[in-house]
Amino acid sequence: MDRDTALLIIVTGRDRPGVTSRLSTVLAEHGARIADMEQVVLRGRLVLGIVVHVTGDTGGLQDAVFAVTGRAGMQCEIDVVEAKRMDRRDPVDRHHVTMLGMPLRPSAIASVTSAIADLGGNIDRIERLSRYPILSFELLVSGVTDGASLKAAVGRAAAEEQVDVAVQRAGLHRRAKRLIVFDVDSTLVDGEVIELLAVHAGCADKVAEITARAMAGELDFEQSLRQRVALLEGIDESALAHVREHLRLMPGARTVLRTLSRLGYVTAMVSGGFTQVTDDLAVELGVDHSHANTLEVVDGKLTGRLVGPIVDRAAKAEHLQRIAVDAGIPLSQTVAVGDGANDLDMLGVAGLGIAFNAKPVVREQAEVALNVPFLDAVLFLLGITREEVERADADDPDVDLPSPPPVPLTP
Repeated sequence: MDRDTALLIIVTGRDRPGVTSRLSTVLAEHGARIADMEQVVLRGRLVLGIVVHVTGDTGGLQDAVFAVTGRAGMQCEIDVVEAKRMDRRDPVDRHHVTMLGMPLRPSAIASVTSAIADLGGNIDRIERLSRYPILSFELLVSGVTDGASLKAAVGRAAAEEQVDVAVQRAGLHRRAKRLIVFDVDSTLVDGEVIELLAVHAGCADKVAEITARAMAGELDFEQSLRQRVALLEGIDESALAHVREHLRLMPGARTVLRTLSRLGYVTAMVSGGFTQVTDDLAVELGVDHSHANTLEVVDGKLTGRLVGPIVDRAAKAEHLQRIAVDAGIPLSQTVAVGDGANDLDMLGVAGLGIAFNAKPVVREQAEVALNVPFLDAVLFLLGITREEVERADADDPDVDLPSPPPVPLTP
């Protein structure tokens, strides 16, 4: 009885309509059975790989494949490979390694991929996620069972090259994220609201100093918050409206929230800031849930005190958990994004914790760290490409988008 022969067919050349169709027709005519197939088009150049199983002599099939690809002006290679059962696949540990940079130099890619190879890992696939505002690629890596070792190795390489890298285990859970929770100050918005208010009180330097120590984990958050709020005593309530009007969103904030809302995500803001600012911001951005502290106002003046329970480090995590429970979403399907020490508990309980332009203590403890100044880079960590975002925006006539500035890919 004839045994099956497995052939790997690699076709390359200038892309044109009908190549895959004509090649598949030839395979069908010779009784070949397709076991695997992948195709990519890069700048108009096609790379098509097909693994087929053939019973008996393969000479006629190979001649026919060479003939059809030759007429199409394509190059073709055919190799005999190990035949594997087509009814099952051996389980393989795989990880997504996402690289992001502005620019992303060849030396950085070389360093990260060398770190993968040194651990015995193999890069099965590379996909470009974005060209701007940063360049990013996702590598599908197999052969490394210890994700912690992989993360440490590529992390060291990325730090030396000053690029960002994230390691996530591949699987259904990565595509099943359904809740995302953002810190506000220095995450969704550029800057700290309390420091903007302090300008009106003439104590900006003092408040900024306390804020920096609190975000670095040097001070208890609640104690530091009450100290800073006390310095705001006597400010006219109109200062809150002035800060709201002049608040600058982090670049990419609207894009990330708009895109994830389209995908059905539950969105939330959990802030150590103030409801007098965050409530309006949540409405503006279409955020589903918003939790923050409330400044006490009496006779149109800030009293220097807070009203109600404090949203601190522990409370942020509790709000995330409560929102997830109410929405029926497992914690494994949640994402948290923040920059300060008071975000650490929230980042820790989420299925994916992302430190965004964070303080050193946060970068060291978070699962993933982003150091680029664009919040929509979060989308790339979720496997969403820039092209998918742009297509969704183009299909929505109600979205008025500014043209993005060109960003060079090389220095």
